[in-house]
Amino acid sequence: MKILKTILISLILFSAAVYAQDGREAGTPSIRTNGEAMVTAQPDRARIDIGVTTEAATSQSAVSQNAEALEATLTRLRQLLGANANIKTIGYTLTPNYRYPKDGGERTLTGYTATNIVRVTMDDLTKVGSVIDAATQAGANRVNSLEFSLKNENTAKDQALREAALDARRKADALAAALGLKIVRVLTVVENGPIAVPVRNVAFARSAEAATPIEPGMIEIRAQVSVTVEIG
Repeated sequence: MKILKTILISLILFSAAVYAQDGREAGTPSIRTNGEAMVTAQPDRARIDIGVTTEAATSQSAVSQNAEALEATLTRLRQLLGANANIKTIGYTLTPNYRYPKDGGERTLTGYTATNIVRVTMDDLTKVGSVIDAATQAGANRVNSLEFSLKNENTAKDQALREAALDARRKADALAAALGLKIVRVLTVVENGPIAVPVRNVAFARSAEAATPIEPGMIEIRAQVSVTVEIG
């Protein structure tokens, strides 16, 4: 009897291991479907990369001019956004400039280029155009990127997952009905994502007579869900 019990327990454990590895019982008739969904949300955060590039005959002069222009830019931005504005440096370069003879020969040093880029993160989207105008008027000559996103993506992501799961189940129901079968239970659910796609590189044109118009658009959140159901 002890030997028989040992064999039975071993068989049960083996079956459980197979079920855990495969996600469903071996030989269970099933249907697997993939569901997709996309939801949109109004952005509530903006990120702008603004910079100053200066060129001069000497490295010291290029750096000095750059620092002066950037300091004026930062002062103007803090006046507009407040002393606690979310501004941080994300890049700084100082590179030599050379002239290369067309017919070959030694290159000639012509000067230096200094570039300093800062990132401005803000939640008041109505001021995005004003920030760009204020920065360029104060001395900035580069706007590398403009991106709109969500401060909290969880609500939109949850909605996308729900809709993707419903889409997968709808497809499973349609397949089962077409084949004259019934869905017994859900065996596995696998989610892929969700992914929020921010709005990047928004085009704008600066005018001396009017503020820069900015339209943030909508954030897209995409999700995919795979569902495996037992049929009978």
